[in-house]
Amino acid sequence: METLEYILGIGDEHLNWWQMSVRAVIVFFVSLTYIRLANKRIFGQQSTFDIVLSIMYGSIMSRAITGTSPFFPTLAAGIVLILLHRMLASVAFQFGHGHGISNFLKGKTVSLVKDGKVLEDQMRAHSITENDIIEVLRTKGGPVDIAKIETACLERSGSISVVYKDDK
Repeated sequence: METLEYILGIGDEHLNWWQMSVRAVIVFFVSLTYIRLANKRIFGQQSTFDIVLSIMYGSIMSRAITGTSPFFPTLAAGIVLILLHRMLASVAFQFGHGHGISNFLKGKTVSLVKDGKVLEDQMRAHSITENDIIEVLRTKGGPVDIAKIETACLERSGSISVVYKDDK
């Protein structure tokens, strides 16, 4: 046990370069394991819920590497965050679409354009301009004409989705 404490610099006021390096390798593999325990979407979809976890998780785990917090309690805090994310995602799933808990955790989709008409109040509330919509239309490769949009939404992830009107 003393050897492990020496290698990890447990109890040392200052870590040397190789102790931090060993900690970095361990934290990398522990983090990889934790993320695998979570679920695939944890760092993929980037809703506000996911972004907050990413920032907090990175901050906590970096402390284990630098030694600014005790090593093993910091690893424990990391798994607590992962389990909290998993639990809250499960709660949001159980309550489904349109419920306050799900909307609070994951956000809510907002309509920006409906039947070719810009919903100015919604766009203003979310600081979206017509130029932002036009940019999305260009990147989608479709017609660059707001009048041809059936609906455009600000998704929970912060991206803008577009469905064109059917030309039948």
